Amino acid sequence: MAEEQFPAARTALEEYRRIEQQMAQPDVASSPDEMRKLGRRHAELGAIVSAYTDYLHARDDAEAAREMAGEDPDFEAEAKRLEEALPAAEERLRTALIPRDPDDARDVIMEIKAGTGGEEAALFAGDLLRMYTRYAEKRGWGTTVQSENTTELGGVKDVQLAIRAKGTPAPEEGVWASLKYEGGVHRVQRIPVTESQGRIQTSAAGVIVFPEADEDDDEIDIDPKDLKVDTFMSSGPGGQSVNTTYSAVRMTHIPTGIVVNMQDEKSQIQNRASALRVLKSRLLAMKHEQEAAEAADMRHSQVRSLDRSERIRTYNFPENRIVDHRTNYKAYNLDAVLDGDLQAVIDSDIQADEAQRLAKTNE
Repeated sequence: MAEEQFPAARTALEEYRRIEQQMAQPDVASSPDEMRKLGRRHAELGAIVSAYTDYLHARDDAEAAREMAGEDPDFEAEAKRLEEALPAAEERLRTALIPRDPDDARDVIMEIKAGTGGEEAALFAGDLLRMYTRYAEKRGWGTTVQSENTTELGGVKDVQLAIRAKGTPAPEEGVWASLKYEGGVHRVQRIPVTESQGRIQTSAAGVIVFPEADEDDDEIDIDPKDLKVDTFMSSGPGGQSVNTTYSAVRMTHIPTGIVVNMQDEKSQIQNRASALRVLKSRLLAMKHEQEAAEAADMRHSQVRSLDRSERIRTYNFPENRIVDHRTNYKAYNLDAVLDGDLQAVIDSDIQADEAQRLAKTNE
């Protein structure tokens, strides 16, 4: 019986139905925070339930066709067709049961910092910011620049960007599910606008991506006594309040040394709330990283999430070429990629990660 062969799928179906009953309760339906948590889990289980339901239908149809074929030879061809389709349905279910990254459905905080290469590196960091912003637009996600330091030529020294999905996406459609692979060193090869001799220069920008914690996330509890909060005047674009009020916030988490700067909100209270949420997200990512390391199960995707020391991608302008060094993906459409057509590159990382998780499950 399928229930015996796939007990995890049966358990997922039962939890899925319990969550639907909970979400229908008036007290739960009136709580956005509770609905968001339940909705995220409901979406996570949805892929398993769908694959399990399809498998049960395929199994039952094949069994019925075999019985009919035993009574009427005219049904033999149909019985054979349904029997041959059954392994594919079973494989889809096995794949759906592979444990996902629990943060896949979360939104993300992304930091882009100019690396080696001076002004050219800052200009490239600006190109990456535009690339991710355009990619988010194509996916229907919203973006908010939380802090940004620019150069006179329009480059970006460093920028922090929140990227958020609308509603409660299925885990595979979550922002983290796609962008968690972007952490690392991005290298560019091109003739800088500051180069008068026409020589190709190599420079780099670092990207850090981590899942954004919910405001009510009880997985991370920050003691106010562990925080050091400094205020200072905002700088850069922002209207009349810039450089006139101490609205910017620098928040330091004393136990870990993590520092978060926030200045793009209009008030100190707003910047403090945004900084606290980013700090909470950093601590959540650190906690999950430590848990994965202790369990000796730090997957490809998680290794790349916070590591800027590893070169992951090269953008070669003279050849209009992009190369992902982790998957050996190569394409000659760099102009389109920088305009936000990034999905094929990301898909190569997703496929490599899934293949690794599937291989580990089969060991």
